[in-house]
Amino acid sequence: MKTRYLALLLAPLFSTAALATGYTGPGAQAVTTVAAAKDASDDTPVVLQGYVTKKLDNDDKYEFKDSSGTITVEIDDENLPPVPFNEKTLVKLTGEVEKGLMKREIDVDLVEILK
Repeated sequence: MKTRYLALLLAPLFSTAALATGYTGPGAQAVTTVAAAKDASDDTPVVLQGYVTKKLDNDDKYEFKDSSGTITVEIDDENLPPVPFNEKTLVKLTGEVEKGLMKREIDVDLVEILK
């Protein structure tokens, strides 16, 4: 009887749904520019390359700039890179759009130093 329960528990792991790669249609691709992020809906994934130009008044808020514009990003201390960086350091930010009542910002999950 234990074998039957084990089989029932493992069956979903081998179903075709579990082997699917996920949705790849419209809205599934990450936004790659600040301009596109400003028009994106809440929770849209983003991967941006550019520069963190300054720290804002709030502890974890920064201004980020790429060739299409600037946007506020929220970077928690644990998501900052282990090496120092400044406004001249090219970075790659991975996260998602956080849509508020009056503005959009990026909630950053990962900061990578590029140059």
